[in-house]
Amino acid sequence: MNFKKSLSPFQKYVKTESLSGIFLLTATLVALIWANSPWGESYQNLWQYEMGFTSEIFSLNKPLILWINDGLMSVFFFIIGLEIKREFLIGELNSAKKLAFPLFGAMGGMVFPILFFVILNNNPETTHGWGIPMATDIAFALAVLKILGNRVPLSLKVFLTAFAIVDDLGAVLVIALFYSDNIEFTLLLIACGILALIFILSKKGYYSKFFTITMGAVVWVLFLKSGVHPTLSGVLLAFSIPTYQRIATGPFIAQLETITHNIKNATKLKEPILSKEQIEHIDMLQDWTEKYQSPLQSLENKLHDWVAFVIIPLFALANAGVQFNSNHDLDQGLIMTLILSLILGNSIGISLIVFVAKKLKITQVPKDINNQHILGVSFLAGIGFTMAIFIASLAFKNNPALVDSAKIGILIGSLISAIIGYLILRFNPSNKSISQ
Repeated sequence: MNFKKSLSPFQKYVKTESLSGIFLLTATLVALIWANSPWGESYQNLWQYEMGFTSEIFSLNKPLILWINDGLMSVFFFIIGLEIKREFLIGELNSAKKLAFPLFGAMGGMVFPILFFVILNNNPETTHGWGIPMATDIAFALAVLKILGNRVPLSLKVFLTAFAIVDDLGAVLVIALFYSDNIEFTLLLIACGILALIFILSKKGYYSKFFTITMGAVVWVLFLKSGVHPTLSGVLLAFSIPTYQRIATGPFIAQLETITHNIKNATKLKEPILSKEQIEHIDMLQDWTEKYQSPLQSLENKLHDWVAFVIIPLFALANAGVQFNSNHDLDQGLIMTLILSLILGNSIGISLIVFVAKKLKITQVPKDINNQHILGVSFLAGIGFTMAIFIASLAFKNNPALVDSAKIGILIGSLISAIIGYLILRFNPSNKSISQ
């Protein structure tokens, strides 16, 4: 088996996520500079600009920042849901053996940062922020690994990605259970009923992209109005997307040969445009290609770049602009608690749990990953940017000073975690053998 060839789609994924990390960093720096420049007021006013519509029976008006955090981020969570489903069905989490290594890492990366936060926090007003340091930002973390190049084995990148996906699932559950309030159960039941219908139709082989998107929009509104954070509708909707192909490889190849033959024999025009026959055959090729690719894979491929290069950087631009000279009194205790929880909680939690599981032979670590690799990645897991800021905005939504304090703690903690993780991996003695 050619290991390099079999992992080429993953390598492409890592490359995309790494580049996304650069976009994310750029957007963060722009937000910080803009918010603290002479035009800082325009930054704040832009994201608070009200948008929406109102009718006699329905009203939906929100500031621009909430359209991003509640609306566009639902697409981000939809992608997370697709990735989780794919990995559990056919990817790096589809067996107990594959799941064990990242699962133990994710357990340490969720439980220990929360413990650190609870132990270090001494302000009752900030207690609700315990979920902030538990999530890893995969784009930033993989960007650091990308900088290291061949100094780290590919299996370490696989572990970090699988770990982050399990970690994201934990964060989604935490948001659903602990960061939703004033729930209207009637609206929630209606939303769940629509989701159940989509699941049943998908299971029976009836799938329509238009129907799914339309019903998904309805479910999003119902979640929003019910009090449950609407981004969770994206995850649940993703689980309903089928993974089956509507046509097998054999019939597809046979049809491909027929279409290719027909295109060759079709009328050709002298002008640089296609003839009617050629357009018909190309349309047929697109239809068959759509049937050959599973809906889940098709949606993931089409949406991934939009999420990586547009939605996540836009989220950073809208949320990372902390005004250091603002009128808010920053909570120094919260800032320090989050810094330590991100750095120590993840590094100690992940490495300790994985080392113990490895010692007890509960999990099997790939041979090309040594203890220093695990320690380095455990620090990179302390990069908690996107999801951490998202949870902070939910935890302290009625207290802008605490939101700003949390963002500063997240930024500093993530930066220190990235630097320490990079240095540990950069000066790993095994680097020489990997690069050869």
